[in-house]
Amino acid sequence: MKFNRRDVLKISGFSVLAMAALPRVAFAARNSLQSLRTGVQPGDKTRLVIETSTRPSYSLSYPANQLVVRLTNTAANSAVAPKLATGTLVTGITQSQSGDALIITANLRKPVSELKKNQIMVLEPNGDNDYRLVLDFVEGTPPAQTAIKSAASEYGTASSYTTASAAPTTAITAARKYIVVVDAGHGGKDPGCIGKGGTREKDIVLSVAKKLKNKLDANGFKTYLTRSGDKYLKLAERASIAEKKKADLFISLHANANPSRKMKGFSIYTLSEKASDEEAKKLAEAENAADKIGVEGFTEFEENIRIALSSLQQHAVAEMSEEYATGCAKSFKKASVEQQPGPDVRHAPFAVLRSTVPGALLELGHLSNAAEEKLLKSSSHQDKLVNAIVRSVKNYNFEI
Repeated sequence: MKFNRRDVLKISGFSVLAMAALPRVAFAARNSLQSLRTGVQPGDKTRLVIETSTRPSYSLSYPANQLVVRLTNTAANSAVAPKLATGTLVTGITQSQSGDALIITANLRKPVSELKKNQIMVLEPNGDNDYRLVLDFVEGTPPAQTAIKSAASEYGTASSYTTASAAPTTAITAARKYIVVVDAGHGGKDPGCIGKGGTREKDIVLSVAKKLKNKLDANGFKTYLTRSGDKYLKLAERASIAEKKKADLFISLHANANPSRKMKGFSIYTLSEKASDEEAKKLAEAENAADKIGVEGFTEFEENIRIALSSLQQHAVAEMSEEYATGCAKSFKKASVEQQPGPDVRHAPFAVLRSTVPGALLELGHLSNAAEEKLLKSSSHQDKLVNAIVRSVKNYNFEI
């Protein structure tokens, strides 16, 4: 037997809030709530994260001192207790069922303006997380009263709200020039890996980095290189440049090597204390070993970075890095750049990524593979890689 909204409202003694107690099967919902949590982002932004089992379809409304999220075809989950961080605009979160829709209401200390598209993001599943609808907001002017209509006709509550069908997007129009730091790996006395034909990693990635800077600048970004010549830099210095330039995104370029000459394809990594697989672990160890050429200062950097970063910042940076890396992998595949077998995004403790700046390490291909070594030396293939990276940067939501 199915119930719709009108049927349930007619049942004596039942309120909209009581609907949450009805069996999920009654609403034939395909999606379900997994978790609710808030956090603080740089710029005193409040972040609301709604985790669901499948990709959410949603709309937003703005009653007085509230933000209401309506998730269609989604079941409530009374076992989910919201995890509320201190220092946010959210004082409490409730959930209720309205037909096949889940209504999540965030009570706020102060009103907020209607969220723009660049304040909204849907993250793909990764690690222990399912789909996440991420909303970032600050105190603002609530939507115009002329757009407000009675909520009783829709949700059966006494509140008022503005219906805003907000479609998520990752494309952004920069109100300012976003800053991207491009890191050409290795350099100077550290050649990186060397192909059978003598091609050095440090030369390939520097060539790509220079092309990438020119293309990003031409697309309205402010781009800096960690090195513009054959110079050796310790990993701490590379991360420090991104910090000092107040970068919005950090991209570290590398080329890979593998004991198997048959292995080829790009791979993308983000920072994690635990490697996602044995290959990722070995790669991180190999890249981090570059600092053994000049050890002084590395352990100090490690300690200082850990002190400088709060766990909240680390979590936020990790999520933003994951979002960029996922988009970058899609961009490479869309450009028909061959991918190394395995997941789109891998994770490992790369020292160069230890920073408050979101970023990823891109292995552009395998110099240990003769065919790919030839490709990586090709100007046309480098242009193909650059165009794919530029597309990923343009599609990245810098405002999360």
